[in-house]
Amino acid sequence: MLRLRAVCPFSWRAFQFRSCSCKPLITEMIKCTDEGQIFDLIQKSKAVLSEKQVECAFNILWQFQKQKTSFLKNVECVRDHPQFITLHNLATSQMEFMNDDTLVNVLYLTQQCATETHDLLVEALVTEAWRRLERFDINMLSKFSFCLANQHLYFSPLMGKIADIVHRKLETIEDLSFVKLFVALGPMAGPEEKEQLKSTILLMSEELTSQQALAVMGAMEEMESRNSHLNKKIASILHKHLDNYKPIELLKITRALVFLHFQNKELFVKLRELLHSYLKISVIPSEISILVYALSILPSPYLDEVEISRIEAVLPQCDLTDLNSFATSVLRWIHYDRTYLDNTTGKQLKLLQKLDHYCLQRLQKCTNLNLLWEELKSLKGDWFAESLLEETVATLHRLMDEINYKNVAEIASFLSRTNYLSTLLLDRIASVVLQQTEKIHPFAILPIILPFSILNYDPPQSDEFFGICVQHLNSYLSVLDPLMLVFLGFSLATLEYFPEDLLQAIFNIKFLAKMDSQLELLCSSLSMRVQLRLMELNRAVCLECPEYQIPWFHDRFCQQQYNKDTGSVNGAQQQIYKMLAEVLGGVNYVKASVLTPYYHKIDFECILDKRKKPLPYGSNNIALGKLPEMHWESNTQITGSTLPPGAERIALEFLDSRAFCRNIPHLKGKSAMKKRHLEILGYRVIQIPHFEWNSMALSTKEARMDYLRECIFGEGKS
Repeated sequence: MLRLRAVCPFSWRAFQFRSCSCKPLITEMIKCTDEGQIFDLIQKSKAVLSEKQVECAFNILWQFQKQKTSFLKNVECVRDHPQFITLHNLATSQMEFMNDDTLVNVLYLTQQCATETHDLLVEALVTEAWRRLERFDINMLSKFSFCLANQHLYFSPLMGKIADIVHRKLETIEDLSFVKLFVALGPMAGPEEKEQLKSTILLMSEELTSQQALAVMGAMEEMESRNSHLNKKIASILHKHLDNYKPIELLKITRALVFLHFQNKELFVKLRELLHSYLKISVIPSEISILVYALSILPSPYLDEVEISRIEAVLPQCDLTDLNSFATSVLRWIHYDRTYLDNTTGKQLKLLQKLDHYCLQRLQKCTNLNLLWEELKSLKGDWFAESLLEETVATLHRLMDEINYKNVAEIASFLSRTNYLSTLLLDRIASVVLQQTEKIHPFAILPIILPFSILNYDPPQSDEFFGICVQHLNSYLSVLDPLMLVFLGFSLATLEYFPEDLLQAIFNIKFLAKMDSQLELLCSSLSMRVQLRLMELNRAVCLECPEYQIPWFHDRFCQQQYNKDTGSVNGAQQQIYKMLAEVLGGVNYVKASVLTPYYHKIDFECILDKRKKPLPYGSNNIALGKLPEMHWESNTQITGSTLPPGAERIALEFLDSRAFCRNIPHLKGKSAMKKRHLEILGYRVIQIPHFEWNSMALSTKEARMDYLRECIFGEGKS
């Protein structure tokens, strides 16, 4: 019992003063030595368990998990146990009787047991906590904010409400319970709140523990802190505790310091020494990959022969995540050597070859899709895309019968992220959705639809597929996050799918006001991305569904954005501009960088009369590389009336690699939608793919001139 008091200090302190009726069963729980005994107690006592005993059970289960070495496997054993479901049901039924502390505690502990973020109990606990929010003290607000951050709800209306409460209570905060609030709220606070948060931390910085300082540094990284005084203060605390940090914590510190452009040679030297010393004794592959990655992002990265040999020795034991981390680090060294030392050795290239070999071997031997996904979900970077993507997709093809309602959104996200068009996998995804719709959580619909939108692909039974996805969401339209609705609407519009209920839910005053208030809480890059997607959705609806009578209200926003345009052009566009001038008869016959109604920007425009003769522009013709200038009325949708009878307006677009899928020359969704819109506006659209323009067939100026003549006039050599 004394041993378990030491193992579960929190649970012992939390429950030793509970009511007498709770004590006997809680005492029995504390005496348990494994999960099985706890579950046996739950089964025997489920009819009489109080909310405090439920909290105790969650807590002790979590304490057991923290002692295990194979963390994920043990969590799954707990989560899949029948009595864990019983515990969930008991927590749900007794939720309203829980005091505030117990409520937030159960939410926290439920999340720690790695249940799905959209688990019904988690949703119910969050909703109940929201109802009680105003009466929470700073400690409970801190813990609740941390739970929301774990669910990636940084920018939710609920976090906004917490930020408002904190703003009102900042003056009364006197202890370090504030640190968790700083970590959770920092990334989504407004400028004024951020300064208040930073000021409060700076007054309390002397009291920070090593772990609190680490958490604050992470929040400062997310906030892109430029407060040099606070940065130096936190860095000095980290420096003082540096010897006590684990490898993964040293990586977090290194990454944050580099990202924040922190200048302290002494601190970086100490970091490098610690990382090298850990690397020389470590035998755990994941730890070695962490240490190597941290070393690679330090100024002047290097590895000696002994350390390279240590990497090579653990490669057969590594999973794809570790192998990818090694490859990223090695590529960074190669780039650094070439840039600064010009002394790249063959050892680094040989190490890359070995990494390729072990990754391919691991993929070919894989027989379980869910285990594969655990390794794939965090993979990114040039090396993976260039060396492993084809083999990864081949492995997914081999295992695609295992795609089901549980993992379908994850596989869809992988295809979106890689820009790889696999019709086999997309057809399988659509089939799973059609067969198992009711089992799929509504929040998973957006990631499921996304690859079809990005990659411009309609599966068999596409109308039924998209229809059932939208129908599955209809009853949630009033509660879904505004950002999700905007991204969902845009994704469907890219696919020429315009569900009226969804559009009416977005394009109304109440929704737009709610979204405006939410945008104020977002970081500038995400806020701009959301606004651009809303504009593009507004444009698509106006052009493709005028019968909905949704007004165009983005003129001012678009003008502001295009006033920031630098007008930069690439080499291919410069070539095309000069050749078009020759083909058409002079620079007055081609207009560059044109803005259309609804603010589509096109590379080049020309006009042919009814006899296919080019018509000149006036003296106000824009030169290549200048700011775009819109020369039509902004609300003109069809251009025929502005041209001489029988004339046609031609848009020429150079399409670089971003316009196509990674593996085949298939036009992606946004480029296909733009072509539709330009045709609705009255253009004949000529798209010039980069792989045609740069092909051997068009290796001479004469061949390219003929290519342009054929595109514009439908004729070859003049």
